[in-house]
Amino acid sequence: MPCAMKLPNTLDELVTQYKDVAILKELLKDSKQWHSIPLLNYTPLHKLKDRTLVRFRGMIQDMMDPEIYLERYEVKALDGSKRLHDGKYLDCLKLADGEEIDYNAEGNVHGERRTLFLVSVPGLNDWTRQHEKLCGPEIEGVSPTSQPSSSGKKRSLDAQEEAMEVDEDGENSLKRQCVDEIKAVGGQMASSGSSVLGSEYLLNSPLPSRPSMACMVKVYEDFDTYQLNTLVDFIGFLSVDPSLDAACLNMEGYESLSELQAAHPSPFLIPRLHAFGFQALAHANPLLDSSLRQPVTDSSDEAHSNQLAVHKDLRILLKLCLFDDDLAAEYLLSHLISTVYSRTQMESIGKFALNLCNLPRECLQNYTTKLYQVLELLLPASHYLPMTLETMNTFAFAPKKDYETNKLVSGLLQLAPHTHLVLDETCMKQGKLEANGVHAVQHLAHLINNQELKCDFQYYQIDYQANIPVLVLSEGRSMLPSDFVVPINADAKAVELLDESLKAAHHFLQPARLQQFRKYLTTARISQFRVSEEHTEMIQQEFVDMRKANVKSSANDLHGLLVLSRLLGIARGKHELDKETWHLATELEAKRRQRLQSLPKSAATPVRTQS
Repeated sequence: MPCAMKLPNTLDELVTQYKDVAILKELLKDSKQWHSIPLLNYTPLHKLKDRTLVRFRGMIQDMMDPEIYLERYEVKALDGSKRLHDGKYLDCLKLADGEEIDYNAEGNVHGERRTLFLVSVPGLNDWTRQHEKLCGPEIEGVSPTSQPSSSGKKRSLDAQEEAMEVDEDGENSLKRQCVDEIKAVGGQMASSGSSVLGSEYLLNSPLPSRPSMACMVKVYEDFDTYQLNTLVDFIGFLSVDPSLDAACLNMEGYESLSELQAAHPSPFLIPRLHAFGFQALAHANPLLDSSLRQPVTDSSDEAHSNQLAVHKDLRILLKLCLFDDDLAAEYLLSHLISTVYSRTQMESIGKFALNLCNLPRECLQNYTTKLYQVLELLLPASHYLPMTLETMNTFAFAPKKDYETNKLVSGLLQLAPHTHLVLDETCMKQGKLEANGVHAVQHLAHLINNQELKCDFQYYQIDYQANIPVLVLSEGRSMLPSDFVVPINADAKAVELLDESLKAAHHFLQPARLQQFRKYLTTARISQFRVSEEHTEMIQQEFVDMRKANVKSSANDLHGLLVLSRLLGIARGKHELDKETWHLATELEAKRRQRLQSLPKSAATPVRTQS
């Protein structure tokens, strides 16, 4: 493999230097080569040339209709000569002066490609973005942006025109001419009363308050590999030709102007990327090497010792944030490293939806947001959702197909795997849940119970697999279902000193320790864990003994114990279940059940549904 070869910067360099993209794919097997490519997520679009080699990292949000294109096409010159051109990785076919395409030529080759609509990872926390941005290579004369280049605010055509004035690639006149055409057509649309889709609708961010960057990625092979709502990293050639904008196209093949605009948004708002390199991502944590896509199996004594030390420190941190409650800290830590690791037709195995309830009433005003501020420092991606009546009654929670634009309009719950969703039920006041609010509760309950997201296709619904850990914070027991309900046993002194404890928690998060926590949580979540036949028999026998002793236990209880014991073992650096871990799980569950029995039978926040 020619490892010493330099990666091409543009599609033209690929054609002249490599002839075949297969050589380039071999080069990109080297992780260093892969990460040497500029990350489009943090690079201003107006600073990049068309057909530049770039990388985009995000979540597959929608899949568009297949597209037939000219993979190879024949052109005729004025002197009658003919020659073949490659049309792969291009949106606009290349022609020299006086040339025209012979669409009936026998040498023409048609191919199929698919367009995936990607958004940068929804709910990505600030520290994750900062690390990705700083670790990415810089393009000469280009500084990475602190925010995604396609923000939620609509970028005017005047701003696009100003950006073009700084280009130095000799294409200013062409771009300026196209911008003038867009303005003219836009004016005609406005004067005729035609609706123009807004940038927020086109960008389609699942979390409107935290807008993502969008990119339309065109793929040429392995179409069945790509799944909705998964994390991916694509490498390909950027396409930002102004003529891709709907304002430069005709209505042929489209039923409405809205459909045309949704399929062909401005490339300065949503760029195109013609991909030839692809990696599925197991996590969104940039602190871990990208090659860490397989489960962790390091069982050395040193690694185990280090993990135990980090585990101890992390429990100290969580206890500080949970009123010195060690039991609640154990369950919260288990929640933070949980994942769905197996699925059957009836169940998603490994989910750990947690309800922390019995929060001290005197601390409710600011406690939940302050707790979340600590959690977002630890997690690569998360989202805090106050469950107010306004939020529940007005926000869209599930994706819905818009047939007028042929677009899957996103919802709050269309999040990437392992995006921790923190639901603050303490914000819910007495009132009426309208139809939208009732549907929101149903979507949340379905996500928690099945780790599936219902997408509304108007005439039917489709369930898509999800892997979103849900944490519910509530005063009484939550109205939402959960796998584990843990009433907080708040120490009276800890309640009085809550502000000091939270300050101490932030002080405890020194940079080096914070980095350890961030790596630990992701590494633990993707670690392997097994249960030997010997311990399987032991568990079965102990469960039978529990039933004989009249201890109320069901199949769900056994499943919960298995999930908890797995997480307790992983948290302590173990890769196999042992008696010590199993007995710890049974002990913790006994304490939790005892708390539930003594919990006052106060109902969840009283709400009235729409009659």
